[in-house]
Amino acid sequence: MRVLLTRALFYIITAFAAITINFFLPRMMPGDPIERMLVRFQGQLSPEAVFALRKLFGEGDDNLWTQYWAYWGNIFRGDLGVSISAYPASVGSMIGQGLPWTLGLIGLCTVLSFAIGISLGMLVGWRRGSWWDGLVPFTTFLSSIPYFWFGIIMVYLFAIILHWFPLSGGYQAGLMPGWNGDFITSVVVYGTLPAITIVISSVGGWLLGMRNMMVTTLSEDYVLLAQAKGLKTSRVRQRYAGRNAILPSLASFAMSLGFLVGGSIVTEVVFNYPGLGYTLFQAVNQQDYPLMQGIFLVITLTVLVANLIADFVYVMLDPRTRQEAH
Repeated sequence: MRVLLTRALFYIITAFAAITINFFLPRMMPGDPIERMLVRFQGQLSPEAVFALRKLFGEGDDNLWTQYWAYWGNIFRGDLGVSISAYPASVGSMIGQGLPWTLGLIGLCTVLSFAIGISLGMLVGWRRGSWWDGLVPFTTFLSSIPYFWFGIIMVYLFAIILHWFPLSGGYQAGLMPGWNGDFITSVVVYGTLPAITIVISSVGGWLLGMRNMMVTTLSEDYVLLAQAKGLKTSRVRQRYAGRNAILPSLASFAMSLGFLVGGSIVTEVVFNYPGLGYTLFQAVNQQDYPLMQGIFLVITLTVLVANLIADFVYVMLDPRTRQEAH
């Protein structure tokens, strides 16, 4: 318990540092995004209105430290500010629009690629030296192809040449979003090609890591003892070898779950998918610092929470960790 409390304290300190950097870094960047926004009004605003806008975006006449403490107060109130590029829409509403798309696509694909990769890696490691080892170079080759390049190939082949899938977007134009059959079917059809791209590109890394850990774990004494006792092959493979071999992959999986909030930016941009990664890409292009800050904050907190949960799961799965703590 003391180890977990120490790790929780570490994550709190890390969150404080990340939020502080998230505040100061955009303000150190060159350029004035508010001036870009004012160009749209073509000088129609009075000086008082301009001052009110700057005050709204946390600038005004306040010094930097006053703005910093006000930023912390806004965070605790759940107020992430107003988007510059989509003014007067709030940053929270912009994140809320893209988050369900990213969680639905990237989240499902992350879990699916992890499950497929770990399962195949366990089987390949258990039957090392057989024809199953041929999966390793093939999946590693697919994983080595950059996301954007592989995505472009998939779009060209299956959307342009074969016309099996839509070219881009999240659903068919003209449909009203809602929980109805037409919209859900359209979302599934439009998300299938990006999902296939992400799973194929990701599964090789999980497979290779799990396969190598299985080979190492199979030489451990407790696995040899379980085999000598005549236990079922499936039980030895899953309960003794697989359970311990999967532990190093949990940290990477937790990181993947944390970063899925930011979406697979390149994939979402290639497929013009309306997720949070595509929203972040647009915010960077338009120098929308409040929106960038909000997305980075959500990503940071999600990664920390995912890693904290992974630490708890690690302790539950590995008895040696609990013994060391005692």
